Amino acid sequence: MLREFVKGNSVNGSNQGGASGKKTPLLDRGQWANKLEFLLAVAGTLVGLGNLWRFPYLCYKNGGGAFLIPYVLFLLACGIPMFLLETAMGQYTSQGCITCWRHFCPLFEGIGFATQVVIAYAAVSYIVIQAWAFFYLFSSFSAEVPWASCRNSWNTESCVEFDKKNMSSNWTAAANATTPATEFWERRVLGISNGIEEIGSLRWELVLCLLLAWIICYFCVWKGVKSTGKVVYFTATFPYVMLVVLLVRGLSLPGAMDGLAFYLYPDPTRLVDPQVWMDAGAQVLFSFGICQGSLTALGSYNQYNNDCYKDTFVLCLVNGGSSFVAGFAIFSVLGFMSYEQGLPISQVAASGPGLAFIAYPRAVAMMPLPQLWAVCFFIMVILLGADTQFVSLECLMTSVTDMFPSMFRRAYRRELLLLCLCSVCFFLGLLLVTEGGLYFLQLFDHYVCSGNNLLLLSVCQSIAIGWIYGADRLYDNIEDMIGYRPWPLMKICWLYVTPAVCLGTFIFSVVKYKPLKFNKTYTYPTWAYALGWFLGLFCVLMVPLWILFQITRMEGTLWQRLRQLCRPEKMNSKTKQPERYPLNPDSTLTPGVSEYKGSCAAEMEMQV
Repeated sequence: MLREFVKGNSVNGSNQGGASGKKTPLLDRGQWANKLEFLLAVAGTLVGLGNLWRFPYLCYKNGGGAFLIPYVLFLLACGIPMFLLETAMGQYTSQGCITCWRHFCPLFEGIGFATQVVIAYAAVSYIVIQAWAFFYLFSSFSAEVPWASCRNSWNTESCVEFDKKNMSSNWTAAANATTPATEFWERRVLGISNGIEEIGSLRWELVLCLLLAWIICYFCVWKGVKSTGKVVYFTATFPYVMLVVLLVRGLSLPGAMDGLAFYLYPDPTRLVDPQVWMDAGAQVLFSFGICQGSLTALGSYNQYNNDCYKDTFVLCLVNGGSSFVAGFAIFSVLGFMSYEQGLPISQVAASGPGLAFIAYPRAVAMMPLPQLWAVCFFIMVILLGADTQFVSLECLMTSVTDMFPSMFRRAYRRELLLLCLCSVCFFLGLLLVTEGGLYFLQLFDHYVCSGNNLLLLSVCQSIAIGWIYGADRLYDNIEDMIGYRPWPLMKICWLYVTPAVCLGTFIFSVVKYKPLKFNKTYTYPTWAYALGWFLGLFCVLMVPLWILFQITRMEGTLWQRLRQLCRPEKMNSKTKQPERYPLNPDSTLTPGVSEYKGSCAAEMEMQV
């Protein structure tokens, strides 16, 4: 009977057999081979560059150890509850972050589209960081790391080797003095222009590095979770090895303890500053992948009875702990830089690209065997970014194939779709490897990938699940999967705490809004701010636009339409078992459970 069902599917699908009339069955959607693959995949995408360069900077900027108080509170109130909600949605339906909404609250399916827009922006922009890291990695294989001296063709007369000049007590730096690491970054790697208005020409070496990064990503994702699940064994674990190596090396350097004291020294007075709480909330949502679709997509490949509740606490602990430990590795090195140069740590500390591509390379240049430590560091940066990139692509592919299973779950069609997706993203990313590309990258990062849109999407998601679908109903779904009900605090967070906290943080950020500046000095033109706000709000606007679209295409009174759209699609009973073939929303591909529960002989016939 199962073989007849597959034949029925192929009849309804496109004709793949040519003149012979033979039809090809749908390919298996796939599942994680084991629980470890899921844990490593999620840990890999969560523990990324934000943990390495954003959390330590925010920690010292916002009161050192005192910053951990709002961070932990946001983690408990928003991070963990939303993490469980998104993972459970994917696991319960075996669907990506768009089609899963049909089985919870079709009215808010626009949230799924919005998360895909966010992750598409991230897929295009963040892989550029891997291209930079590849450039530095290749440059490390030289007799002298090129950012250690001012004796290069790209250096200017303002370049000063501070670590050597500091030996002379009578020497004073000029007002416009720059470091070799800064000039290598700005003049050799980026060739940065004077503003976003000057896009300039392509940096062809970066273009080739970007192409290399996309090729690697393609072949790591092209077979779906079957290939991604194997790749993460290396890409998710090796960065931890590098982090431990760099941590041990950093702690052995002179001045390291001063750096750690600067990193962790608590300043409780900073807790009265609302900006500290807003930074903590934004960091939790950004680093935990909330409202970015990745958790739902990865959860959809779990076995139905996987204990996603325990996984939530394990993965959140790993993510938060990794951020904290990364701060030790970074600030021990910054303390060493302060000791060598005789400058306050606040002057050598940096955030974002400035930390990974200026401050840390400068510190590496001061160590014995700088090439070795540079290779270790940039391999870690590449792998941290690679995991996030793999999951971003897998999330996009999952959403598309789940929406059109009869079209893309055929032989070689997934690979062709992924090739088209990677090609489009590569050509869009060329804008970011021009001489003005860094200005656009900061604009995308600030307004789209980690901006206020994530706060608003979190509010929409909490309302849709907690109030419309029903928090108790989702508790029933989770209990059906794992065999017991989660702690009641989760439900309270979905209903009240998470939407209130996220909405309050959003309102405060709007009231205290300050225009984005590049390097704290360059002010973007008005059209650039307008572009950033448009791209950010476009994601959120997809939610009400989808609601209007769905209402206009239905019949009946407004109240009847809303009631119908708030009613979940009927779940097929086969999702109540850990099936190999996940739920498919296409009515032509969802047989009765009796048809799916064939004998072993029928299953063997299907495989043949």
